[in-house]
Amino acid sequence: MRLVRDDEVVVPPPAPPDLAALTSARAARRRAIEDGEPRRVAGRRDAGRLTARERLDLLLDPGSFTEIDTFRRGAGGDGPETDGVVAGSGTVGGRRVFVFAQDAMLLGGSLGAAHAATIHKVMDLAVSTRSPLIGLHDSGGARIQEGAAALDGYGGIFRRSVAASGVIPQIAVLLGPCAGGAAYAPALADVVVMVRELTRMYLTGPDVVRQVTGADVTHEELGGADMHGSRTGLAHVVADDEETALADVRTLVGLLPANNDSPAAVRAGKVADDTRPRLREVVPTDPATPYDVTAVIGEIVDGGDHFELSEEFATNVVTTLGRVRGELVGIVANQPSVLAGVLDRAASEKAARFVRFCDAFGVPLLSLVDVPGFLPGLEQEHQAVIRHGAQLLYAYCEATVPRISVVLRKAYGGAYIVMDSRSVGCDLALAWPTNEVAVLGAESAVDVLFRRELAESDEPDLLRREYEHTYRERYLHPDHAAAQGLVDDVIDPADTRSAIVEGLAMLRAKRADRPDRKHGNIPL
Repeated sequence: MRLVRDDEVVVPPPAPPDLAALTSARAARRRAIEDGEPRRVAGRRDAGRLTARERLDLLLDPGSFTEIDTFRRGAGGDGPETDGVVAGSGTVGGRRVFVFAQDAMLLGGSLGAAHAATIHKVMDLAVSTRSPLIGLHDSGGARIQEGAAALDGYGGIFRRSVAASGVIPQIAVLLGPCAGGAAYAPALADVVVMVRELTRMYLTGPDVVRQVTGADVTHEELGGADMHGSRTGLAHVVADDEETALADVRTLVGLLPANNDSPAAVRAGKVADDTRPRLREVVPTDPATPYDVTAVIGEIVDGGDHFELSEEFATNVVTTLGRVRGELVGIVANQPSVLAGVLDRAASEKAARFVRFCDAFGVPLLSLVDVPGFLPGLEQEHQAVIRHGAQLLYAYCEATVPRISVVLRKAYGGAYIVMDSRSVGCDLALAWPTNEVAVLGAESAVDVLFRRELAESDEPDLLRREYEHTYRERYLHPDHAAAQGLVDDVIDPADTRSAIVEGLAMLRAKRADRPDRKHGNIPL
């Protein structure tokens, strides 16, 4: 061994590799990432189900997945690697996301302390990096043999989900059962995706319902995708198969901003002309004639493409995401083809949640208004339509994003106020020449104002027509609302898209100050 000068660097020779340890580690990794026994894998595929890792392969960009906690074990270190959940990070369309996928082939995907700890870790990483979180749920629920430790694990998930709410988008994809307390994890997410006939979500299963109530119900009736998509509104997207569900999630991630501090990506596109002459034809001038408002939406958004949420729930209102000149907007539109577009309990709740979702992530709001009022009736009043209508009112009043409304046809009474009128903070209020902004429509107004005169008249039908004509001329003419400053401009329907483009540009730098407070008290 020779002496070295002070300026020489001494590099010790590398230690020989521990080949046995390296071989053992590689074997453990292979064991951890294998999908399971071929027979069980084949059985899942025959049932139309994918494995956890196959789902991640479909969801994430090829080769982008970095796994964490591959070797974590439950049951005191004697359980299988991953403890039934595959977690980590990857990209979707080049955008960073964090993800966990419960593995139903390991312990039924049940949640124990180690399983929960992995999900806690990936949730914390998503928040700290301000990246969207996607959960692929396929679990039998809390692991009974771990007792309170499993319940504590769920509590940690719920607490983190609430802390992340409004900070990062959270998407829950149900690809199997989600029962008991496990149902609250997706219920706290921003968007819930379910698959027909393969997924279910409920607090108590059919057996418990039968024991307690004596009623015989199926899994589908109690908590199937179509039920939650159309009746409870818990499922915002219902897909026909797993592949479609995961493709929908990729589309949604491409639309949404990464977090509440980052704007949604703007997609540049070649638009030669924003004029849409067809908009002069799609809405009938008769306020009582129904039409499909999605035809209006299709003319406004880029390429006619938009991503509708809660499509089968409360269908008298449409809530959808689309781009206008590349900029993401959230659209709330009354649907005259269903219940004449009235607001009821369910529609108010659906729209309120969507408005708050858009506002939380800085997505501008566009409201297309054609509403005759709130749905009257004993059932609606008993279902607290007032409180649910107040939720929508609260959501709009609270929203600080750029807000544009367009009255397409009629806007009557309290429903006009609630649908983002100027009085509740709309930034730019536009209207078509067919607009009728009033307390009541002509027929209802005449019934109230001239009841006695009509009852005493020898020709009530003729008198009614005269009163209705006078009322329309005085209160329902196109410039009535504009003359009072309630509408900023009465526009040619063909120029609607152009006006929205200009409005979004005008409002892009909008900032709103709010009083210092812990939080408001939305009427839940």
